[in-house]
Order: sequence, then structure tokens, then C-alpha cells
Amino acid sequence: MRLNINLASQPYEDSRKFWLRWGPALGLAGLVTLALMIAAILSWRDARKDQNQIASFEKQIAACERERSNAQEVLDRPENRSTRDQSQFINDLIRRKSFSWTQVFSDLERIMPPQIHVTSIHPELKDNQLTLKLSVASQSRERAIELVRKMEQSPRFSRPSILDESSQQAQNNADTARFEIGAVYLPQAEAAKPSGSGAKTAARATSAEGGAL
Repeated sequence: MRLNINLASQPYEDSRKFWLRWGPALGLAGLVTLALMIAAILSWRDARKDQNQIASFEKQIAACERERSNAQEVLDRPENRSTRDQSQFINDLIRRKSFSWTQVFSDLERIMPPQIHVTSIHPELKDNQLTLKLSVASQSRERAIELVRKMEQSPRFSRPSILDESSQQAQNNADTARFEIGAVYLPQAEAAKPSGSGAKTAARATSAEGGAL
């Protein structure tokens, strides 16, 4: 048998050597491509699922907003204003009863830094939230900043910040810096039983502040 091979027009190629060298790399690239395609498909499916869920939540929110608007419209009618005012008054009373001087001072005692003391506390209802305004005195601003940081770490206080500060001349090592700190107070569902030290502190606060909201 005679084979006519023209090496000039058909050069010899070692295919086996080529596949041994580049076959694993091509196979790995194919696997990576397949994995990326699967990940892209799964991400697209999850994105569609999230979009559908968001759309469902938006519909529920819109429905609740319509119900709230309808209820508010009914309450704003002249014949229902007395019922609305009475409902708001009762809700305010419930929020006020949830405030405990003993619990507030017990919470403050756990986070109060040294060399700083509270001079007054003003609780008030604002935007359906129970807020506290603390007037504190110290010899340095760092103590007030430390108190704000500890209030941020406490679950009982939300969004604390220094509202105002002032200073005065030192007399007999007295506190020269005074600060007003505001925060939202989050009372417990059930008021804690007053302890001995907490009751004494609450009594001092009540006598200084007037003892009522």
C-alpha cells in the first residue's frame, strides 16, 4: 500500500500532544464557564423571586395605606371627632403609665460614666414615642460623649445625641460643663420591680423633677 503525503501542503501535526497539553485547561475553562452560567441563572431566578416578593409587599403596603386613609377620614368627620380625641387621650395615658422613674434611673445607673451626674430629666411624648431629655454636668466633654456612646449600646435608648452644651467658670472644683442629651426611651413590656437603691434614686429624682410627666 502506498500513501502519497505532501508535507509541504499538509504539514504534520501531533494532535495527541496538543490535547495532552491543552486538554485539561480547556476542560477546566469549560467547567468554569458552566458554573458561571448556572450561577447567573440562579441569580436571575432569585432576583425575579425577590422582585415578585417586593411587588407583593408594595401591594400590601398600599392596601394598608388606603385602609389607614379611610379610617382617618372617618375619624376626621365632625360626628366622630370626640371619639378620636378620646382615643388619643387613652393612648397617651397608656404610654404615660409605661414610664417608670425607678426603671429609668436603674437603666442610667448601669451606663453612667464616673465624674458625671444627672441634674434633671424631662420625659415627653413626641411623635408617638417616649423621649427623654437629660441635663447632665461634668468637668469634661469626654464624659458626656462616653455617656452617649453607652446609651447607643444600650437596648433601652435609641438615637441619643447631645442637643446643647454650655460651660461656666470653675468654682471649688465644681462641674464646669453642662450638656443636654436627647434620646428615645424604650421601656420594657413589664415594668421591673423597684430595688432598694433604685427606689432611693427615683425618690431623689421625683423630688427634684416633680415626680410626674
